[in-house]
Amino acid sequence: MWSPDRRAALLGLLALGGCGLTPVYGPGGGGSRLWGRVRPRDPDTPIDFIFNRRLTERLGPEDSALYDLDYRINVGVVPQAITTDEVTTRYSLNGTADFALTGPGGAVVTQGSVSSFTSYSTTGTTISTLAAEGDARERLAVMLADQVVTRLLAAASSLSG
Repeated sequence: MWSPDRRAALLGLLALGGCGLTPVYGPGGGGSRLWGRVRPRDPDTPIDFIFNRRLTERLGPEDSALYDLDYRINVGVVPQAITTDEVTTRYSLNGTADFALTGPGGAVVTQGSVSSFTSYSTTGTTISTLAAEGDARERLAVMLADQVVTRLLAAASSLSG
């Protein structure tokens, strides 16, 4: 017996199939148009290296780079939890990544800005606080890279195959 929830899910899938949507990593999707074709700019900072690594995981190694990705990452550190003794026990890392994807001849294909945040605690030893900060910076870089990739894949539908 079909429950109302199953029927609604089936009808939703059928409706999506008929509207012309293509899976991003399916045949003809934006993922295949960008896979191995995006060359990010050379990294300058540790967060840039993490960002580039994540881009490579999501878009593949630059086998036959057709597009150049320029970006700038900015990270702000904001105290979040301050004790009555004026000791900060938690920090927030607020990050933005401005990006521009250019094609052959330097024509801008898409550009934009993404932002995210993460935080870390300082209530341990100096070593554990430094490790927590490094982990937070890595998480922030991955989140920003994932958002940039999402924007690039959305724009890839306008690219020639």
